[in-house]
Order: sequence, then structure tokens, then C-alpha cells
Amino acid sequence: LADQTYFLPRANVYVIGEIHDNMDHHVRQAELTAAIMPTALVFEMLSAEDAQAIDSEKRRDVSALQALNWWERGADVGAHYVPILLAAAEAQVFGAHVSRERARAAMQQGAASYFGVQSEIYGLSEPSGHEEQAAREAYQLAAHCDALPAEMLPKMVDVQRLRDAELARATALALAKTDGPVVVITGNGHARKDWGMPVYLNKARADLLVYSMGQGEKGLLLDGVFDEVSYSPVTLRDDPCAAFSKD
Repeated sequence: LADQTYFLPRANVYVIGEIHDNMDHHVRQAELTAAIMPTALVFEMLSAEDAQAIDSEKRRDVSALQALNWWERGADVGAHYVPILLAAAEAQVFGAHVSRERARAAMQQGAASYFGVQSEIYGLSEPSGHEEQAAREAYQLAAHCDALPAEMLPKMVDVQRLRDAELARATALALAKTDGPVVVITGNGHARKDWGMPVYLNKARADLLVYSMGQGEKGLLLDGVFDEVSYSPVTLRDDPCAAFSKD
């Protein structure tokens, strides 16, 4: 890790956002995790089952950690996140990944119903306000290159809210089992304090201090409300909308 000193306020939960393919963001997540020394790590990218499979033997095997089903895509993605695990070698690991199969089921059933009896506790049963819903739908449309039909947008928002609530529930479980502090590794959209995971966590646990850090790229304003935002160089990447082009 780089020789970097971080001065962080006291909190029960530190939510560290990212742009998923920016390696600088993963390096900073690992550095921050080492500085925080959490008792638990919560990953958006791991299922609860995969997180539970990380026993003491696997914790010492980098190849085995990379081979976990990160994002349902395996080792290529796992290489981004294993340094974070190694930065807090004694922390318990929790997963909150919503698989494609579960997302499809939630679209059919509705996120609150799919989440279950705790949907009221975490605020998932409350509909988004009109402005937030409109902003979320616009965000989803832009994220999918303006290629989604209008009738899909509310369903996509519903699934994103489910992901927020699942992250919140996994974080609450991590706190119950370890007392914290807890580090949550997730995308910037879920790290937002105006509509992301912290909203749902504080619905269930209003007593918690949650500190959220967003990570953007230089020259591009990061949307959302965070306690802290840092910017890294832009990652060179293929045009994500090229596949939707008719040319």
C-alpha cells in the first residue's frame, strides 16, 4: 500500500464508493480499510454464501480469494478486491450481492415484497418521493445509454433500492456480530447519502454514525451527496454505449 495517512472522523460504518473499473479507486479502498482497521467488511460484489465461505484457510490463499464468484464473474474481477480483504485480514466478511436471478425475481414480485418482512424496518416499503423517483429513473436511463424502454425504468429503480436495502441489512448484521467499525465496499450510487444505502441503514439504525466516501474521476463531477469525495485520473475504457449504436 502507498505511504498515505488518512484522518477520518469516528464512525460506526464507513461506506467507500467506487467506479468499478477504476483501479485507483480499489487501491484507495484498500488503503482506507487498512487505516480504519474494521472488524467487518461488507462487499456489494459478493453473495452472502460466498462471503461465508471465506474461512481462515482460504483467507491465506490469494488465488482462492480471487476465484470467488465476485459479481458472478470470478477471478478477473476478484483481483480488484482481494487487496481490500488482505488490508483487514482479521475482519469478518459479509456479502450483499443481488444476483441477476434474484433481480429478475424482484422485478416480478416488487422489491419490498421480495425483501420480506423487514422491508418496513429498512424503509423499502416506502415509495420514493416524486423528485427522487424521477432522478433515479433518469440516472438508470443514462447508465443504460438511453436504450431502456420507459416501462422498464421503475423496475430498474426498484432493483437498485433492493440492492441498497440488502447492503444495509448485511451491514446491520455485521455490526450485530462484531460491534464495528464496518467498512462497506460498493459502487458510488449505493454510497450516496441522499438516496443510497446509508438512507436504508439509518431507517433501521438511527443511532449509527455513517461516513460515506465517493470516488470520482478528474474532470467529471460525481453526482450525489457524500461526506467526502476524492478524484482519480480517468480510466481508459471502451465506449460502454457502442453496443447500442445502430451505426
